[in-house]
Amino acid sequence: MDTKVALDTIWTLVTAMLVFWMNAGFACVEAGFARQKNCVNILSKNFIVFAASSIAFWFIGWGLMFGDGTGFLGLKGLFMLRGADNSPATGDQYQGVYSAISWATVPFFAKFFFQLVFAGTAATIVSGAVAERIKYASFIVFSFVLVAIMYPVTGHWIWGGGWLAKLGFWDFAGSTVVHSVGGWAALAGVIVLGPRFGKYDENGNVRQVPGHNLSLATVGCFILWLGWFGFNPGSTMAAVVNDMARICVTTNSAAVAAIMTATITSWILMGKPDLGMTLNGCLAGLVAITAPCAYVSVESSLIIGAVAGVLVVLAVAFFDKIRIDDPVGALSVHLVNGIFGTICVGLFAQDQFIANTTGNGLFFGGGTKLLTAQLTGIGAVAAFTFIGGLVVWTIIKVVMGLRVSLHEEIEGLDIGEHGNMAYPEFNIRKQSYSYTGVAVTGKENK
Repeated sequence: MDTKVALDTIWTLVTAMLVFWMNAGFACVEAGFARQKNCVNILSKNFIVFAASSIAFWFIGWGLMFGDGTGFLGLKGLFMLRGADNSPATGDQYQGVYSAISWATVPFFAKFFFQLVFAGTAATIVSGAVAERIKYASFIVFSFVLVAIMYPVTGHWIWGGGWLAKLGFWDFAGSTVVHSVGGWAALAGVIVLGPRFGKYDENGNVRQVPGHNLSLATVGCFILWLGWFGFNPGSTMAAVVNDMARICVTTNSAAVAAIMTATITSWILMGKPDLGMTLNGCLAGLVAITAPCAYVSVESSLIIGAVAGVLVVLAVAFFDKIRIDDPVGALSVHLVNGIFGTICVGLFAQDQFIANTTGNGLFFGGGTKLLTAQLTGIGAVAAFTFIGGLVVWTIIKVVMGLRVSLHEEIEGLDIGEHGNMAYPEFNIRKQSYSYTGVAVTGKENK
């Protein structure tokens, strides 16, 4: 095997594994931001969602996304993926079936696995936004539909050689393809579900519902931050040393700038530096830089991250004000900053970084052509995913039910949906301990 192909394959697979590990990060962040009575449910959703996504993407999603077809969807290579190297160098029977991704010379299964972990990420985004009141089975069904049909259709438009790609829309690693799609699907779900019981009082005022474990959420954020060094640089799908290194730096620069501005903004608005806002600020910066990471300078990435950090804090307050109940801030992180990051391609892109791709953005003398294409793509993906999401969520609601009972919601989904608890000892009202022969009932500390 050619040495370059071997190195490219190793790079692609290792970065895909980093993206897969982001599932652990999402599980920790969402569990930490949720109440302890729903912890098992959150963890279970984040675990099973990748299984459902893998089957859906293997069965039909990959073909719809990357199969040759029309400008709107793939028509070849559907149903039960079969593996072979589709690179131009080998020219086997799959040549021409998935030509939109034939630019990557790694083996076929390396391409599939890398794209699979991205598809799984889009479904995971939904989990946090609909947390603490959705039926477990209904969430699984929606995740399957999202990755089987909704995600790959818009993905085909952009990464599968579809009409948005031909229009000149660019999204290097998925601010729109992954994050906005997950965000729009989540927003539709939140609207159909409605807010959690007790989130708003009779006057519509917000009641704070604090997460039960910010230590867990912080560890999860670190895992996601690490995973993004696979998410963005890995999208080269080739060991191109200069691009790999530069994208790592632009990714990190946006994250750290957003951490600082989110912390400062929350400090100003709330009187204290809120850790939850700091964590979501980091994620907002990472989401915002995902689309432009390969096309912008480090200086531009700092600006993008700085704005993202402010946006996420303001977005959390905005969604609360309009009674959109998002327990973990997924909409503010992934939807709002997915849109913002996609716009940033049209503003900050510079052709000098990857020639013959985006051209220059508005701020670097490129005019409005690229920005117009970006805005068109944002609108098209929003319309398809949000309307489609409303339809799918509503069908699920009618056919199998969407929301757990009020009793189950108050008691906690861990008991109602799973029959167990993450912290069973919390529910023991009286417990005796034996210490050096002395019986202790627990009353001594009261």
